[in-house]
Amino acid sequence: MDFLQVAGEAAAANLLAPAILFFALGAFAGFAKSDLSIPDQVAKTLALYLMLCIGFKGGAEARASGLSTELLTAGGIGLTLGFLAPFAAYAALRAMCRLDRLTAAATAAHYGSVSVVTFAAGSEYLRSIGVEFGGYMAAVLALMETPGILAALIIVGARARAPGTRYNPQIFREVLFNGAAVVLIGSFVIGAITGQSGMQRLDVFVGPLFQGALCIFLLDMGLVASRRLAEASQLRFSMVVFAIGWPLLSAGVALLAADAAGLSIGDGALLAVLAASASYIAAPAAMRIALPQADAGVYLPMSLGVTFPFNLIVGIPLYHAVARVLLG
Repeated sequence: MDFLQVAGEAAAANLLAPAILFFALGAFAGFAKSDLSIPDQVAKTLALYLMLCIGFKGGAEARASGLSTELLTAGGIGLTLGFLAPFAAYAALRAMCRLDRLTAAATAAHYGSVSVVTFAAGSEYLRSIGVEFGGYMAAVLALMETPGILAALIIVGARARAPGTRYNPQIFREVLFNGAAVVLIGSFVIGAITGQSGMQRLDVFVGPLFQGALCIFLLDMGLVASRRLAEASQLRFSMVVFAIGWPLLSAGVALLAADAAGLSIGDGALLAVLAASASYIAAPAAMRIALPQADAGVYLPMSLGVTFPFNLIVGIPLYHAVARVLLG
């Protein structure tokens, strides 16, 4: 009963958050076929801004706390989960959803990588209810972005003869030096170098303005997610079940690992948010190059149209509620 009460209160608080309501507004506009739209360049600028803020604030906070055991522990768990998850996801997608080999591998890459915006929403949710977490979790976010994509390349094998598979230096450049990774890691390093003096100079930029930018970005994400779902003619029931069930399973594994490692409630909740999230920025770009014959009409609606809103509306408060019971 205590857990149900905690989960219910957390869900109610999350549903009334401005960012979530703006996402719902975007989804409503998309389903209603409104002509509301956010220009692509504006959306890309907002995404870069959010990543810069997350990285910079995390770097500054990590410098303040120093190189800690918690950072190394959470980073190690994150890297391990990010690399191993696609192998299990691939097997589940092949058996449960009957996806072809290349589409299953590309989809597994999305669920092995992470969503920056889901992390941002989770961070803001924890702040709004007064739950503390380490700034170094931004570094864990950066660490978890690429292992899943590399794992997908291992899954399909290093055979250039495999139909629909390309192996060339460009894919590794895309994985390691894509815009999201450069901004996240670079801004984290800059935040770590400048510390609190840097935070004071950029206080308004990375602080109060962040919430407004997140609301506009989530408005756009609501539009995109609803339109992806409307266009997803190939999305079967088993795929929807996977897109909801897999995040729950991944979050559970992450929370058990966090409990075994002695992480705090806030750090454990964010680790679960990262493990449960699915990429819709880095992974699609990499898969377009590496696995061009994989069906984007499957992995994009699953990650962006189902998993992203599920985590945003239900998952984040649920993972925190479980973390509070398990790690408290």
